[in-house]
Amino acid sequence: MIGDEETGTAAVVDPQRDTDQYLAFAAEHRLHIRHVFLSHLHADFVAGHLELRDRVGATIYLGAAAKASYPFTPLCEGDILEFGGVRLKVLETPGHTPESISVIVYDLKASDMQPYAVLTGDTLFIGDVGRPDLRAALGWSATELGGLLFDSLHNKLLALPDPCLVYPSHGAGSLCGKAISKETVSTLGEQRRLNYALQPMSKEAFIRVVTADQPDAPDYFTYDAVLNSEERPTLDQALAREMNPLTLDGVLELQKQGAQILDTRDPTEFAAAHLGGSINIGLIGQYATWAGTVLNRKHPIVIIAAPDSENESAIRLGRIGFDHVAGYLKDGLRSLESRPDLTVTTDRLSAPFAADLLSGPQPPLAIDVRTPPERDQKHIAGSLGIPLNHLTENLEKLPKDRPLLVYCAGGYRSSIAASLLQSRGFRRVSEIAGGILGWEAANLPVQSAEVLS
Repeated sequence: MIGDEETGTAAVVDPQRDTDQYLAFAAEHRLHIRHVFLSHLHADFVAGHLELRDRVGATIYLGAAAKASYPFTPLCEGDILEFGGVRLKVLETPGHTPESISVIVYDLKASDMQPYAVLTGDTLFIGDVGRPDLRAALGWSATELGGLLFDSLHNKLLALPDPCLVYPSHGAGSLCGKAISKETVSTLGEQRRLNYALQPMSKEAFIRVVTADQPDAPDYFTYDAVLNSEERPTLDQALAREMNPLTLDGVLELQKQGAQILDTRDPTEFAAAHLGGSINIGLIGQYATWAGTVLNRKHPIVIIAAPDSENESAIRLGRIGFDHVAGYLKDGLRSLESRPDLTVTTDRLSAPFAADLLSGPQPPLAIDVRTPPERDQKHIAGSLGIPLNHLTENLEKLPKDRPLLVYCAGGYRSSIAASLLQSRGFRRVSEIAGGILGWEAANLPVQSAEVLS
């Protein structure tokens, strides 16, 4: 949010879909949010531009190359919006997407010549740049966008002075880059020196560097990018439809009809007891990313949550446009107390006990659900590597007549994987408590890719 207290005007750039925090901040500082910018049509989340438009009457601004079904003000290179002591100047910076823009911020009380900051969207991150390979489904090649990204960085952003602050749209954890820093602000001078993608190199070399080793993009990325261009229900409207308390019988009937049962509790609690057929994606981790990866947009979702966490579970699904929640189990897992026949557990084995089983006469099949780079660094000898985001497409490779022992880095992804396997009919599934970290803490041996090569 950028505000001018004299005029009481504020602009918000790339808001998340649940917009209460912006309204609360604006009220605290006696500001009215009159403008909302999208630096581009985001793929990894549904932005809150329609919410701010409907709640406070904010005008929506997009890059001139964007196409959207709702009214917006198109912004071209050099366009300026001023309010009070604030000037916002637009740079067209295509590359991550064709319609990407960056916004230069001037504090006119300090200088009308020297920029105070630049809001770079997903064009330039702290420590990284936006990946150019997310628009293939919409007709843009990574090579084509990579070339545009190189030009945007070198001809536009790097032309700004070193002291100019850099505020990107994402920090660490976003899949829109591969090496994004946990820091949320830097300077162009620091990025010029430290960012691997800004070092001297040809355009061809740049394209090779920024397209190499990118993490797999979840299927919902294209869905969200399109959704951000469409008129759609606001989050409040979606939640009003979704937050229905359901009886256990109602949940079971929906499950019978194909609904996905999503248990958002901590993996340890889920392992101790859960409704058979439910999938665990805990709120404590990268919940929305994994929900968007694992769950199906075409089947309703029923939420089972810790007390008072039902709303958060639905809101965070709404942030990625998953508005197909049918309701939540009233009273959560307490509803199962009288139905022990419906309750399932998952064994979380200590690393030493798991090691004993793996060295025994009839060992379980150990399945490593981490990413290939993680596995290359270290893994348990004899384990089968199947990344979690590719697990469901590889189920036919797994034996149903042999126990399965799942592990990840610390236990979050293994709980998702174990619940998926159980929901697909694998009955003898367990996990290594603490994952590879717990394994190493017990001084058990690991292998690396170098050992095998």
